[in-house]
Amino acid sequence: MEITKELLLNAYMQGIFPMAESADADNIFWVDPDERGIFPLDNFHIPKKLARKIKAQPFDIRINTAFKQVMIKCAEPTDNIDRQNTWINDLILTRYCELHELGYAHSIECWQDEKLVGGLYGVSINGAFCGESMFHDVTDASKVALVYLVARLRVGGYTLLDTQFVTDHLSQFGAIEISRKEYRARLAEALLVENTDFYSLSEDADGSTILQSVTQTS
Repeated sequence: MEITKELLLNAYMQGIFPMAESADADNIFWVDPDERGIFPLDNFHIPKKLARKIKAQPFDIRINTAFKQVMIKCAEPTDNIDRQNTWINDLILTRYCELHELGYAHSIECWQDEKLVGGLYGVSINGAFCGESMFHDVTDASKVALVYLVARLRVGGYTLLDTQFVTDHLSQFGAIEISRKEYRARLAEALLVENTDFYSLSEDADGSTILQSVTQTS
């Protein structure tokens, strides 16, 4: 079966996402976990040390200026035991870049001295944002990108932030696991939300505005 961008979008709307065995793999396989990781957008936790860093604004935050570069950086192996081998192959890179060109995939980027030092990317469909991967070359850069993403989703009217799996790294921000059945119910509701706007939050928003956007109650 040919993996097209249309098939990929349809898979996300069914609650399924792709992975590859390795960067050199020619094909992908589909993943539909029994337990799914999500961030409740109304209960996102920001550690105090990270909040202080965000207020200090050590990074220039940019949106969708280096999507492919973010993916390539996310695909690089790390010393982290959970990511010593990449699941992003050439097919995944190509298809997600196509989704980006169509407006369905976005990157949040942390720049420092005109160098990309951290970021994340994911797929956006109506009220759902499916986070795919993140990276950092400078301490806390991926964490800052995550907070900026949550702020953007909250302001933009999103209702679901999918993390696929929950790790110790994500749980410190409030990530939880829910059953496949509950995830699909939440996804179905999110897909009915059609008035979301990924760009409603100004890219010039300062650190205090970002923190307020994430922590304010509805």
